[in-house]
Amino acid sequence: MKPEAVDEAKAKAREYFKTRGSLVPAASIRARIADAFDTLDAFLQPISPATAARAAIPGEWTIQEIVDHLVETHRPGLDELWCLLAGRRPPGEPIPAGLQSKSPLHRPWPWLRSELGRIHGEILRTLAAAPPDFATDARAPIVMVVNVPDESGHLVPLHWVEDLDWKAYAITWRLHVIDHLKQARKIHAALAR
Repeated sequence: MKPEAVDEAKAKAREYFKTRGSLVPAASIRARIADAFDTLDAFLQPISPATAARAAIPGEWTIQEIVDHLVETHRPGLDELWCLLAGRRPPGEPIPAGLQSKSPLHRPWPWLRSELGRIHGEILRTLAAAPPDFATDARAPIVMVVNVPDESGHLVPLHWVEDLDWKAYAITWRLHVIDHLKQARKIHAALAR
């Protein structure tokens, strides 16, 4: 990757988290996250267990594997948010970018959907309970993943660890859900062909 492309991608991400997270009222952040969660839930609602588990694109996750990934990353993310709201840096390493359960295709689809809804509900309840003027110096590390052009112009993932304040950390759930919703829609379209 070109160093300029890396620097530009990092600067753009930091600016996004500042202007769409750190500087935004907590209620607005919660509303944007709730909207993303609702959009994902509406997309997943009619998908059958058989469709969710079907592979459609070589090298891509199934819809079930995407939902498994969201459960496995959002659950510890909630723990990390609780740490930040307690004024503490979450212990340990950042949540791995590609985290999944040991056997994502063997988890019952209705349970995965229910568990994701439960976790998302708790995230929204936690954000609603945070005082509007809450501030802390605590930061949480997250693994950032953005696509940048390589030397030949092909998009490749760039990974790095970024420390975020609690509001910037929270807005990552919106981005994460939107990114994986796009992936799930692409898979669903491929299944329909």
